[in-house]
Amino acid sequence: MNWQSSSRPASEPPLTIGEIGERTGLSARTLRYYEELGLLPGVRRRSGGRRVYGDDEVERLRFIQRLKALGLSLAEIKELNAVYGIRGSTGAMLGRLEELLGRRLGELDARIGELQTLRGEIERYRENVATRRGGGDAGDREPGAERRAEGG
Repeated sequence: MNWQSSSRPASEPPLTIGEIGERTGLSARTLRYYEELGLLPGVRRRSGGRRVYGDDEVERLRFIQRLKALGLSLAEIKELNAVYGIRGSTGAMLGRLEELLGRRLGELDARIGELQTLRGEIERYRENVATRRGGGDAGDREPGAERRAEGG
């Protein structure tokens, strides 16, 4: 059996789960979970059942990591895999990806608006606190410090 990926030189052996983890920064547990979810289909195994990976899996894992960094959920990434698997078309998958990213942009815009509103509220509250403190040395004292200093 040939374990080599078509894009790997024949002299380079397939990667173990530990090696692919080092390359991608993912734990062995995460790699097995992705395989279980169907995000990493067709992982080859040696006769002893040990998983081996090639360039195709490295590329797929990097794609998954990028999509996660962009805010897509594992369920959405799995859906993209399904679209690609069912229609067998990169174009169909990219069309769905464009929809998901568009929705994510809308969510981010809404969140940015919420954060800007919150920032304004914090600024106003901070100004109110500064005004109430009145500034100066007396304002820097801990509450009740005058009474303690006077023996009260």
